[in-house]
Amino acid sequence: MSEQRHTPDRITELGPDDVFVFGSNARGAHLAGAARTAVERFGAVPGRGHGLQGRSYAIDSMSGLPALEREAAAFVAFAREHPELTFWLTRVGTGIAGHDERRVAALFADAPPNVVRPRGW
Repeated sequence: MSEQRHTPDRITELGPDDVFVFGSNARGAHLAGAARTAVERFGAVPGRGHGLQGRSYAIDSMSGLPALEREAAAFVAFAREHPELTFWLTRVGTGIAGHDERRVAALFADAPPNVVRPRGW
């Protein structure tokens, strides 16, 4: 039986085909938390609040739950289209954005196997 991988609480480095997935805002003001880490370490671009940027992928989690639902669906589709990449999903939307963790986790329940989720998701 293989052990399931989980996104660690803190990511400081990535492998060559790894992508850091973080919660953002629509303006792409990546000033704190995982968003700041994405800028400092993984190529996220200030001013871009959505999608693939360098070795990171921004999900707008600050514009309300309907927006987060759309962003999560777009991300899951993107991950399916890129099985050659491994996506390390952080607990998007559950910190400063304030969304319920169970509700957010459910948005990623159908993510493909190349998406590594936080423990409990």
